[in-house]
Amino acid sequence: MPGSLQSDCDPLTTVLLVHPREAFADEATIEAQWRGLQWTAPPDVRRAVDEYDRFAAILESAGATLHWLPRGTDTTIDSIYVRDAAVVCDRGIVRCRMGKMARVGEPAALERGLSAAGLGDWPIAGRIEAPGTLEGGDVVWLGPRTIAVGRGYRTNDEGIRQLRAILGDSIDDLIVVPLPHWRGAGDVMHLMSLISPIDRDLAVVYAPLLPVPFRERLLDLGLRLVEVPDEEFDSLGANVLALAPRRGLIVRGNPRTVAALERAGVDVIEYAGTEISLKGAGGPTCLTRPLARHVAADAL
Repeated sequence: MPGSLQSDCDPLTTVLLVHPREAFADEATIEAQWRGLQWTAPPDVRRAVDEYDRFAAILESAGATLHWLPRGTDTTIDSIYVRDAAVVCDRGIVRCRMGKMARVGEPAALERGLSAAGLGDWPIAGRIEAPGTLEGGDVVWLGPRTIAVGRGYRTNDEGIRQLRAILGDSIDDLIVVPLPHWRGAGDVMHLMSLISPIDRDLAVVYAPLLPVPFRERLLDLGLRLVEVPDEEFDSLGANVLALAPRRGLIVRGNPRTVAALERAGVDVIEYAGTEISLKGAGGPTCLTRPLARHVAADAL
């Protein structure tokens, strides 16, 4: 396994993806699923493919090697948001167990698909078992030995306990972050809805929903916080994928967040994501499962 896995902001080198051709399958599949999965509208396949190809090209131009999961027989259109099915650590891949019942087939499909994606030699560090639930969108690396996990409707206490056991002495600290009820159990609320690391000392956040102890902890860790305005929360302003330190990828339509990031010294790249992001409430971190990032020796 190349590079380091316990980072969400170092230069992205290896990433796992699910193309909309595989996730969406066809118009009949979309029509049968989008309402029940709480998408705001059915994605247009042709436009989604175009958006996604341009999105993937940005990742490649940033130096990332792309690996593609095949279509799963027991997955839904939500499988395009590949991050949620797994967590990655220096010991390998942690297979999640989804809190959203319609997505329960995704972790097993990811594990089965690793060989087809050219990743058959990557070890499975552990699997979250019932009654535990854990989704990758609730897991954020704040440093190589510090991890934050959102406790909400998608990730429960038992899932967090199992993750802690799998990580073992590869971490010093696991911070449990209570998530708000917000719009209810059916809505998408992951920890990464509220925070995205952009560098080891910089993160973009939606401050009104951050628990006070967690915000204080972030400041104690030396992070500068770039705050997303209220009107850009639903347009996924707080969901930013770090391609490298202070180089972030964000869905188009968040001009105030982009300006704030640029003032903080971030090189921001925007992508069109109406079909692949906004309709399904999944930003660039959700669309990607980073598998490795390059970490300079002096950063360890």
